[in-house]
Amino acid sequence: MVEHILSFLANIVISVIEATGYWGVALLMAIESACVPLPSELIMPFAGYLVSQGKMDIWLAATAGALGCNLGSVVAYEVGKRGGRPFVLRYGKYLLIGADELDAADRFFARWGSAAVFVGRLLPVIRTFIAFPAGVARMPLVPFHIYTFIGSWPFCFGLAWVGRALGEAWHGDPRVRAVFHSLDAVIGVVLVVAVIWYVRHRLKAIKRSKAELAAIDRAEG
Repeated sequence: MVEHILSFLANIVISVIEATGYWGVALLMAIESACVPLPSELIMPFAGYLVSQGKMDIWLAATAGALGCNLGSVVAYEVGKRGGRPFVLRYGKYLLIGADELDAADRFFARWGSAAVFVGRLLPVIRTFIAFPAGVARMPLVPFHIYTFIGSWPFCFGLAWVGRALGEAWHGDPRVRAVFHSLDAVIGVVLVVAVIWYVRHRLKAIKRSKAELAAIDRAEG
């Protein structure tokens, strides 16, 4: 079951990357950095898998991923700069983005200031939403892009390296496949539970977003 799920996800991501090469890596990472919950933890390891097949270069893949992060972050930055928190509270529900994600990114940015863009790019979840509070704070664009790139590149390279290592092991060592098959049922249950938990958590956050947005509307009215 797990192999089928991973195969399905791999076909989507790898099809895009194989069709457009490094541009596909940049595109997918741009989507993730635009606050769309498309995990970079899936994109870059699959790029690394293609590296293990000799179809990509790991240095160029990491660079394409980091450039994609810069491009996608512009969207989140501009939304924060022009629309602010009410905009995301109103429309984030369509991407399962709620007040919890915004609160986490806001706290992180308030603590670290402009450096949060660099540090946040190295952290799962936070990295997806950190551009938004940077836009709200109207952080200058030049340091914003510099911090975004130098924070995203090692993250992208690390995930691509893991994907390359797993790809080489998968095709070169039958014991790796045996381990995955032996844990197939357990991993499948964990995946299902994780998805259910994620969706329920997001729906609760969206309900809180609606309540906060209603309070904002009343205050403005």
